[in-house]
Formats: sequence, C-alpha cells, structure tokens
Amino acid sequence: MIHVETAVEAGWPDLDWSALADRAVRAAVEASAYGPIATAAYAAEVSVRLTSDEEVRALNRDYRGKDKATNVLSFPMVQADLLEALDNSDDGEVLLGDIVLARDVTGREAAEKDVPLHEHATHLIVHGTLHLLGYDHEQGDAEADAMEEIERAALATLGISDPYAVREA
Repeated sequence: MIHVETAVEAGWPDLDWSALADRAVRAAVEASAYGPIATAAYAAEVSVRLTSDEEVRALNRDYRGKDKATNVLSFPMVQADLLEALDNSDDGEVLLGDIVLARDVTGREAAEKDVPLHEHATHLIVHGTLHLLGYDHEQGDAEADAMEEIERAALATLGISDPYAVREA
C-alpha cells in the first residue's frame, strides 16, 4: 500500500494538496513497472513537500550543486535495483523518498503553459515519483521518452492532458 505524507508551506493556494499528492503518487506508481507497490502488503511511504523557491534553491545547491530554484526535486531512499525486492522488507514499511516542489517556479510554469496550477503540480509530483522509482530523463532520449510515456499514462488516469503535446498558437 502507498502512504503519502504532504506538508504545505505558507503561500500555496488553499487546495486539498494531500488528496492531490496522494492521487498523483498512486497514479505514477500504478503506471510504472512497479505498479504492484500500490497494493503491496507493506507500506511504501512518499513524502511530498510544497515549499518556497528559496528552500528548493538551498536543497538544489546543497544536494545537486546547482544554485538555483527548480520546479521539483526528488530524493530517492531506495536504490533502483532494490525496488523489486521490497516485498522482502521485514519491518512492514519502506520510505521510497521525498518530493519537493517550489511554489513560484511551479506557478510561473503553469502560467506559461496556460494550465491550472493544480494540474501542473500534479504533473510534477508524478514526475518526481517516477524519479523515486529509478526513472531518469537525463540518461538519454530513449529513457526520457519512456519516462514521458509513463507520465502521460499516469496523468490520463487523472483526467489531465498530455503535458508534452505541442500546442499550436
């Protein structure tokens, strides 16, 4: 089973972010090759934090060596090659990792894409969840295409249009 802990810092709009994060994480897991995690006997926990650009910038600088805010950061807690062995967890719960979104970057991107903030945030949480599951778009076009396809499938189950479709002006 999946358990999503959500923390929302001041400044984010008043929405049910916990329910949104839960749906997004669940959709991403179910659309991935690790779908069985969604119904496993153990608890697979994901932490989602919606925070300021300043906090994300500090995390990005400290953990990735990039001194700038970015839309989403993911911090996996399980090595990708160990994900299939999670059924052998002896304590009944596994922390998959943390996802952190930057408020202003996410808001600007949503406005640029002309999509509602909650839809863009959902996409970023799906994207971040896939990183927790070992997917990586920076290892070449084939992996990026595969990750985007899973994102499209997950978002479609949530009624969200393809975020990668080219929009005609």
